[in-house]
Amino acid sequence: MAQNIPVLTAGEGGLSRYLDEIRRFPMLEPQEEYMLAKRYKEHDDPEAAEKLVTSHLRLVAKIAMGYRGYGLPISEVVSEGNVGLMQAVKRFEPDKGFRLATYAMWWIKAAIQEYILRSWSLVKMGTTASQKRLFFNLRRLKGRIQALDDGDLKPDQVQEIATKLGVSEEDVVSMNRRLAGDASLNAPIRAEADSGEWQDWLVDESDSQESILADQEELDQRRKMLSEAMDVLNERERRIFEARRLAEDPVTLEDLSTEFGVSRERVRQIEVRAFEKVQKAVRKSARMLEHRTAEAG
Repeated sequence: MAQNIPVLTAGEGGLSRYLDEIRRFPMLEPQEEYMLAKRYKEHDDPEAAEKLVTSHLRLVAKIAMGYRGYGLPISEVVSEGNVGLMQAVKRFEPDKGFRLATYAMWWIKAAIQEYILRSWSLVKMGTTASQKRLFFNLRRLKGRIQALDDGDLKPDQVQEIATKLGVSEEDVVSMNRRLAGDASLNAPIRAEADSGEWQDWLVDESDSQESILADQEELDQRRKMLSEAMDVLNERERRIFEARRLAEDPVTLEDLSTEFGVSRERVRQIEVRAFEKVQKAVRKSARMLEHRTAEAG
């Protein structure tokens, strides 16, 4: 899938050349995108996959520009974003009715963020959700309160940022010093631009990194609750529930009726009963989680 994708090289002018290259790939109309996605999904057509990827390279570049402040080579950030895009193309379900760009955006951001977190010292930085929010939002909040110098923050600035992100003031001070220590690696990219079009590449109007992390945490929590809730099912119920409700390609009632030697109607009844049991268990877990959160607060 990645054979004919342009490569962003390091060095002067590399980014400008790359952006010029990827602008040559045409944007896809909705129907054309749908047909290409169907061809790839149903026939594993590499040419269709390549067109889907190359038509969205501009989206990757735009998102990658929003992560220029972490002292990492922009070529690597873009490369990781392209990997996320290819994963999105592989998993895209065209029949669900939304555009590939909407689906791919999460995969691109997730791939870039994972690369950034891997590249920093996570042992020293920490990996809790609050520390990740702080890592990805400190520069943005410093800009809002006009704390743009590389020195230590003022006590009132530390307090304001800590309150907004729900972290300790010590974490804010520590993270600010780590980020400031790497500021010299953040070479400006705008100097390479020679047209007003460049601003379009620097603006990322999509969700903030904080929102993405919060959404991912919620998704992980939901998956955990579902996994635990499924423990209430017996072996047959679990098999039918997973086959009918969780599989990417749901198993037919006919196939399951043959597998278990019962009628299709009986399989349907078991499926409904299993769903109700899981739903009840998930709701119970959610109430317990809310209770623990309220007590902690």
